[in-house]
Amino acid sequence: MSLTARHRTNMMGELKSILLATDGSDNSNGAVKEAIGFSRDCKTVLRLLRVIEINPAYESMGFHYTDKMKETAMAEFDDIRELAASHNVECDIAIKRSESVYGAIIQEANRYKSDIIIMGKHGMTGLRKMLLGSVTAKVIATSPTKVLVVPRDSEIRGESILLAVDGSKCSQIAEDEAINMASRCDVIKNMIVVSVAQSKDKLPYAQEILDKVKKKAHRRGVNVETLALVGQPYKAIVNASLECGSDIIIVGTHRRTGIASILMGSVAQQVIALSMCPVLVVKDVPQMP
Repeated sequence: MSLTARHRTNMMGELKSILLATDGSDNSNGAVKEAIGFSRDCKTVLRLLRVIEINPAYESMGFHYTDKMKETAMAEFDDIRELAASHNVECDIAIKRSESVYGAIIQEANRYKSDIIIMGKHGMTGLRKMLLGSVTAKVIATSPTKVLVVPRDSEIRGESILLAVDGSKCSQIAEDEAINMASRCDVIKNMIVVSVAQSKDKLPYAQEILDKVKKKAHRRGVNVETLALVGQPYKAIVNASLECGSDIIIVGTHRRTGIASILMGSVAQQVIALSMCPVLVVKDVPQMP
């Protein structure tokens, strides 16, 4: 097994069901490559999903514009399947029509008991617009499993990981994910753990959180570097990832309802919106059997 194959398998563990949700744009390129890589190295079939958003009003008037979109999606899937086949990866495809793109993705993840959803992200400007209008953000807010978001031109080299923690339950689950990853994968050279205090007087609490994570990691034989920072959490986390040269950020988040009310308040969503590297979002819900 090659170095790349070994680190991919060891990083995420055994993935039996991988769902790749694409929108057919170039923004999905990085996600496509990572999904094929993980499917190859975990020896699993890759589930390809494209959701065509429909407008019932137009459909009832006889404007069957989605038929043309379906043809385009099939052609795009042919390209992905050809690339996957060159890596000995089998693909199972699905094209869904739905009024809710993110809802159809979640439904598919539940139906196939996906271990991970892999998606790309749009390079929109304006944080508020990016979060409230993003299918990716809504998938993360409601996903039953972990989600890997991959920017267009990035890749996971498996050399340096950055874990963001805040002491919450979902943060602790992200800690376990990152420590397991580092203990399994001997390619990882650096694991940086960041905790952000919004004011200087709260720095001791951030350091206390980091000390606990460091002890937990050391019990597993994993050495970590810790950074207690002050500022807006999402900005500090993204800046730290750039300064440390991290090629993946790991964060935890809750599975919640009431999409519009929680997107702007989620540090995970904000990190994804601005990060230049892939972000793995770990959920605080039990893994599906």
